[in-house]
Amino acid sequence: MEVHGSGLRRVLLLALCISGIWSAYIYQGVLQETLSTKRFGPDEKRFEHLAFLNLAQSVVCLVWSYIMIKLWSNASSGGAPWWTYWSAGITNTIGPAMGIEALKYISYPAQVLAKSSKMIPVMLMGTLVYGIRYTFPEYISTFLVAGGVAVFALLKTSSKTISKLAHPNAPLGYALCFLNLAFDGFTNATQDSIASRYPKTEAWDIMLGMNLWGTIYNLIYMFGLPQRIGFKAIQFCKQHPEAAWDILKYCLCGAVGQNFIFMTISNFGSLANTTITTTRKFVSIVVSSVMSGNPLSLKQWGCVSMVFGGLSYQIYLKWRKTQRVEKKKEKS
Repeated sequence: MEVHGSGLRRVLLLALCISGIWSAYIYQGVLQETLSTKRFGPDEKRFEHLAFLNLAQSVVCLVWSYIMIKLWSNASSGGAPWWTYWSAGITNTIGPAMGIEALKYISYPAQVLAKSSKMIPVMLMGTLVYGIRYTFPEYISTFLVAGGVAVFALLKTSSKTISKLAHPNAPLGYALCFLNLAFDGFTNATQDSIASRYPKTEAWDIMLGMNLWGTIYNLIYMFGLPQRIGFKAIQFCKQHPEAAWDILKYCLCGAVGQNFIFMTISNFGSLANTTITTTRKFVSIVVSSVMSGNPLSLKQWGCVSMVFGGLSYQIYLKWRKTQRVEKKKEKS
C-alpha cells in the first residue's frame, strides 16, 4: 500500500508507521515475556508450551494476509505460487520456535540482544563461504555488537531475573538464539530468491505463503507427533483463560506489526524500516527492565549501549552507501 503526496503527509505517515511498529512489537514483547515467566491461576502453573505461540501466530497472520490481499492487493497473475514457500516455511517454523523457547533459559533483554546480532552469522558466512570482503567500519560495527552480546552473557544476572525463568541455562538459551538467527538467514535468502524469480509478488503474497506453510508444519509438530503438545496447550488455555487471551493479543500484535512494516518498506524503504525496528528493540529492553522487573546493572546497560551503538553505526554506513549510489545515478 504505497502512498505519495506532500511532505506533511509523508511525515504524518512515517509517524504512523513508527508508532504502529513500536506499539505493536513492544507490547508483543511484554506479552511474550509474560507468557514465558508468569504463573497462571490459583495452581500457579507456567505455560510450558511456548512453541504453540508460533502456530497461533501463523494462523492469525494467514487469515490477516488473506483479508489484506482481498482488500488492498492490485496484483494480477504472475506472483510466486503458494508451493514455492515450502522450504522457507520449514526454517521460518523452526527458527522462531527456537527464539521463543530460549525464554525458558535466558531473560527477555538477553534474548533481544542476542537476536540483534544478526549481521554476525551473515558476515561470517559471507567471508568463509563466499569470500566476500567487508570494509573496516563494517567490522567495527560487528565487533561492537558481538562484544556487547558476549560481555552481557558473561556478566552475572540478577537473582530476581533468574527466579522468573522456567529453567535457567544461559549457554542453551544463547545457543537457541543463534540457531534462530541462522535459520532466519536461510529464510530471508529464500524469500529474496522467490521475489527475484517472481517480480510481481507482493508483500502480502509472501506473508500468505509463509504463514500457510508455517501453519501446516506447526500443526504437524503440535498435533501429529506422539507428544501432542498442541492438545496440552489447548487444555492449559481452557483451564487458564487469561493465558488464552494473552496469546490472542500476542498474535494480533504480530499481524498489526507486519502490516506497518510492509507499509514502511513500500513508502520509505528498507533502511527506514531497519532504523525503526532497531530503536524499537532498545525501547523493548528499557520497558522490560522497568515494567517487567528485569533490573540491569550499570555494566549490563553498557553492553546494551555497545550493541545498539554498533547497530546504529551499521545503519549510518548503509545510509552513506545509499547516498553514494544515488549521487552516481544523478551524475550518469
